[in-house]
Amino acid sequence: MAEVTAGAAALAVGVEGSAAAAPEVRLEHLRPREVEAAMKACPTLYMPIGTVEWHGVHNVVGLDAVKAHHLCVRAARQGGGLVAPALFGGVGGMDEPHTFIMEPENDIHSVLLRSWLDRLCREAVRQGFKAIIILTGHYGAAQQMVVRGTAVQASRALGIPVLGTPEYILALDAGYLGDHAAWGETSLMMHLDPTSVDLTRLGEPPHQGVGGRDPREATAEDGRRLAEAIIGRLAHVASAMPKWDEPTREAFVAAEEAIVNRQVSLAASLKQVWAGWRNLGSGALRDYGRLLADARFEELRKLADGL
Repeated sequence: MAEVTAGAAALAVGVEGSAAAAPEVRLEHLRPREVEAAMKACPTLYMPIGTVEWHGVHNVVGLDAVKAHHLCVRAARQGGGLVAPALFGGVGGMDEPHTFIMEPENDIHSVLLRSWLDRLCREAVRQGFKAIIILTGHYGAAQQMVVRGTAVQASRALGIPVLGTPEYILALDAGYLGDHAAWGETSLMMHLDPTSVDLTRLGEPPHQGVGGRDPREATAEDGRRLAEAIIGRLAHVASAMPKWDEPTREAFVAAEEAIVNRQVSLAASLKQVWAGWRNLGSGALRDYGRLLADARFEELRKLADGL
């Protein structure tokens, strides 16, 4: 965490705060005047998304969307903006029990999710929002490409910045490369929603439907550390996005477009949907979160070359 920028760390101070002092940022819980006041202060809308999917015997099946929603709520309380209700439905899912697969795992084209997100973005603009953050807690390769690609298209079509990303990308430099129900996701949930995790249900490995570092090593402290990096950067970006001028917005969209185009191209040429992540472990996108928060979009665009 020492390598996460000081600015992001500072932004993360007081993430939790007291429940009594925390402002209500969940859109569905607000009255009209409260919505208007929040939008006047920061017209950014968070859209947390995930799916219903097996996440081991120790985690709840709604982990992806629940996790994304918690992160968005904390970021909105810190930096402003409102949070839409979580969407439980995405591309793909594990071949395990209690998993709702709405579209094929490797369908990078998507019909349901892409069109639904596009419609939500259009409605957000009609309501007066000036920026949108789509945060996916579901990490399938196709899911990630659909979310980022849809955000790029919406940015161009609607004339506002739309960021579409999985949360782990914002914490690569904090040591989280993304996993499935393993150390990372489990640690995050132990911090964000402690009652949703029960490590006593885990036996000896291999753990069914778990991908990554042994979840028995997960701790709430690790979850807090990762969450602070993610939330601080989300809060900073959400506050800044509505104020970007047109050249800044165009530079942001070009960077996001370069990343998703490179991933789609690699998936097609190598006939493997995960090909766009082949160099993630060696640091290909390690600085993504820092460069995004600092609005250094030309450098961000160049990260695509390392994928």
